[in-house]
Amino acid sequence: MTSSEAASQRIPPFMSLGSARSDITGGTDAGLRTLNQPNSVDKKKVARVSRETSSQAAPSSLGDDFDDSSPIASQLVSETKRRERLLGRALPRPQRTRILTVANQKGGVGKTTTTVNIAAALASAGLHVLVIDIDPQGNASTALGVPHHAEIDSIYDVLINDFTLADVVAACPDIDNLYCAPATIHLAGAEIELVSLVAREQRLRRAIDEYVKFRDENGEQRLDFVFIDCPPSLGLLTVNAFCAANEVMIPIQCEYYALEGLSQLLKNIEMIQKHLNSDLVVSTILLTMYDGRTNLAAHVAADVREHFPNQVLKALIPRSVRISEAPSYQQTVMTYDPSSTGALSYLEAAAEIAER
Repeated sequence: MTSSEAASQRIPPFMSLGSARSDITGGTDAGLRTLNQPNSVDKKKVARVSRETSSQAAPSSLGDDFDDSSPIASQLVSETKRRERLLGRALPRPQRTRILTVANQKGGVGKTTTTVNIAAALASAGLHVLVIDIDPQGNASTALGVPHHAEIDSIYDVLINDFTLADVVAACPDIDNLYCAPATIHLAGAEIELVSLVAREQRLRRAIDEYVKFRDENGEQRLDFVFIDCPPSLGLLTVNAFCAANEVMIPIQCEYYALEGLSQLLKNIEMIQKHLNSDLVVSTILLTMYDGRTNLAAHVAADVREHFPNQVLKALIPRSVRISEAPSYQQTVMTYDPSSTGALSYLEAAAEIAER
């Protein structure tokens, strides 16, 4: 690769235990969508080498004489079987639009990564998915390839300036049926500006209701899922997300620091349930950054499953170089490397969420 080609590939940097109840409604008679892996985007293909062992080397079917005695071979066998279970799998459309807020006030637990990759996996199966980015960092917008510089109309304008979601929603260029309401740096001051506004906690909910009505009136396909990516805080932006959603999805990093603030998060959710949104439930907990080589990760996973047996997904998201690399190319791992272990894990998680 020449120096000019290498330069063209560079992407500039972008300026917290208790019990919970589960109440997910889903249906199969509203139609089925087949789970298919999306193809990588040709225009963003790059020459790259990863430290992660990819399943690309795994044969599509392993013969009886295949030697799985080594750790790598054992992993290939496991991944091949997991892929075979997903192949041709149909995902049910929910009977109504499911709105999930992805929240955890601790930073670095995988909220944004989880949001965009599960949304991409569901959209690649033919479901219609909207991601609402209310994190001032705008990382979800970056991963979905949606412009979010300061001059772009964004979710800030919806919350503060009474724009409609239809004014700001943009289609993801890499995956059909996937849309994003981007965030800009203006959101950094929205917490203060919201304080003086009427019905400040309900503004996002009203905007989503109006957008759902708008799509129906214009003959557009009903949204199956709406994911709201929250900032790592419990301020008014996150409160707006809790008030707008039916469900909460909590990504938890498989380390003890990630558990420390979970009780405070659940207390805040209980307050929202009591005073602002009685329909809100903690429906999904996803264990992220799982390192199967450590006892710590296994102990954390076991503790979380013991306290939340009905909410924790069976799927685990491993530590993955590919997952970390994808945003630098303005992609999700689903398009950046659909054959990677990370993409497979998010496909499993997405299928589990859809089938609950």
